[in-house]
Amino acid sequence: MHEYFLQCQSQINLHLSMCLPGADQTPSRLHEAMRYCVIDGGKRIRPLLTLATAEVCGAETTRALPAACALELIHAYSLIHDDLPAMDDDDLRRGKPTCHKAYDEATAILAGDALQALAFEQLASGGDYDDAARIQMIRELSKASGSLGMVGGQAIDLAAVGKSLTLSELEQMHNGKTGALIEASVVIGALAGGETRQDVLATLRHFAKTIGLAFQVQDDILDITSDTQTLGKPQGSDIERNKPTYPALLGLEGAQSKADQLYQESMKALSQLPFNTDKLNAIAAYIVKRQH
Repeated sequence: MHEYFLQCQSQINLHLSMCLPGADQTPSRLHEAMRYCVIDGGKRIRPLLTLATAEVCGAETTRALPAACALELIHAYSLIHDDLPAMDDDDLRRGKPTCHKAYDEATAILAGDALQALAFEQLASGGDYDDAARIQMIRELSKASGSLGMVGGQAIDLAAVGKSLTLSELEQMHNGKTGALIEASVVIGALAGGETRQDVLATLRHFAKTIGLAFQVQDDILDITSDTQTLGKPQGSDIERNKPTYPALLGLEGAQSKADQLYQESMKALSQLPFNTDKLNAIAAYIVKRQH
């Protein structure tokens, strides 16, 4: 399965390189910053989920590449903006200086804006999708990216610094900040793969929701148990900023138990699907066992 991951990552990286404007194209500094933040970095979990879901639904991975890369472009834009001084004020991302450190704050803001726009251009004009599927994919990504999804989750996260949240409130925050885009990755992959059955889409959505939350729980755990070099970003930053996390609320062992519980629930959802889900199983296992 490792070979499959590498093959998909190679396809994703090639398509991203092709769809991003060249650094020699005006405005060159902006395009250079966009490429700096997208190329040569990241685990590509979201586009991997899109490609794998499309494949288990019976399509070739190449069919889903534009949609998969749209997810990664949105994710990259969100990281640029999350790292800004007005947000999390981070200096390191994916093992190298954050965009506003490598360039400047204004360029970082514009690079994030441009990547977001490019993501929707990919969904609107890339790929061989029928009109109904394309519109639904755009709707999924729009909702997942906005105030009821990723951006809303980030707003709750910023407002929660130094405050205590209940488990329910913490889950609501992360279902938006992290989970919404992971859920969209899976649903968009199914749509790109030609899947239209509502019961199947609902089951895939439940799988994605549980594994998306597990992703964040594992992130919180790694912020304590890993190191800066392995993570590619500052270790212990959540504790330093007094952010609410699963280990803070449940303890480290409790958080690990929560991640495993969510993983088991995601496996149960996949077992109900009418096709071979081995590739999605493998990605889910990676999410909860990863070390960075």
